[in-house]
Amino acid sequence: MQDNVTDKIEKEVGKVSDVITDTNAWGKFIEFLNYKIYEFTNDDGGAGAVIKVKYVLLVIAILIVTTYILRWVKRLLTRKMPAEDAAKFTTVFSFARWLIYIIIFIIVIDSIGIDVTAVFAASAALLIGIGLALQTLFQDIISGVFILVDQSVHVGDVIELEGKVGRVVEIKLRTTRAVTIDNKVLVIPNHLYLTNSLYNWTQNGTSTRETVDVGVAYGSDIELVKKLLIKAAESCKLVFKQPGPTVIFNDFGESSLNFRVAFTVEDSFNSRIPKSEIRFAIDRLFRENNISIPFPQRDIHIIQKPDQDIQLKMKNNSHLNTND
Repeated sequence: MQDNVTDKIEKEVGKVSDVITDTNAWGKFIEFLNYKIYEFTNDDGGAGAVIKVKYVLLVIAILIVTTYILRWVKRLLTRKMPAEDAAKFTTVFSFARWLIYIIIFIIVIDSIGIDVTAVFAASAALLIGIGLALQTLFQDIISGVFILVDQSVHVGDVIELEGKVGRVVEIKLRTTRAVTIDNKVLVIPNHLYLTNSLYNWTQNGTSTRETVDVGVAYGSDIELVKKLLIKAAESCKLVFKQPGPTVIFNDFGESSLNFRVAFTVEDSFNSRIPKSEIRFAIDRLFRENNISIPFPQRDIHIIQKPDQDIQLKMKNNSHLNTND
């Protein structure tokens, strides 16, 4: 009994499969999948690899599956990370994701019978040109990865690069954006971090040690100058009491005795404000105590030579007198 039922089921399944096979729509679909888009030829003129529609659909399907796998991996790795570290990992992961796409694409193309080496060899000149054109872009991206991994620069840091000072507001994979003291946006290509010296003003904290230089005339009371400079620095409310200001006797200049007053401020990004206030106070205190700030002076000696015409007249007169 059971054998009869099994035979009937097999016959019905066979009939359905025959109907599906004979169906015109199914045949067209199979024909569409096997449609040749492009056919590569060998060096000897023979048939090489063939690109069909089903291969293109296979590549697209694999890339879609890869996308979902990468999203799942990113969520798995970042779910327990702090928000700041997760943002940095996402930036680095976005760069690595494209590398994974390229590797998978090459593997799939090679697996369907296309000689990847031959394709690269045929387009070697084009690839070299593209590589040279994108050299700076790759340098920026690699430098951005180093910055995020090394953590040498963070958002909020005050940095100095090529004489420009700004507060970092955003770190991207290719560029870093900073706001200058004048509220201008400074876009810094990341490769400059590798080719130039970077000064991070706030790497060790928000407070920094700033200085103001001034020169006084020779013969001035240098002990009084020291007291006045410390008083001028302490008069600014933005200067820390501890550690207190200090005065350094820098050098004997050509026309002045050079001093430097050093002090600590909280916000190094706006250090020009306390510096300006201290300079105002120095000028006022020096005037009140008869301390002069010299300026470069030069003595010029003009040597006048006798006029050639006068010398000629004197010579002629002497010659006439001799003839008389």
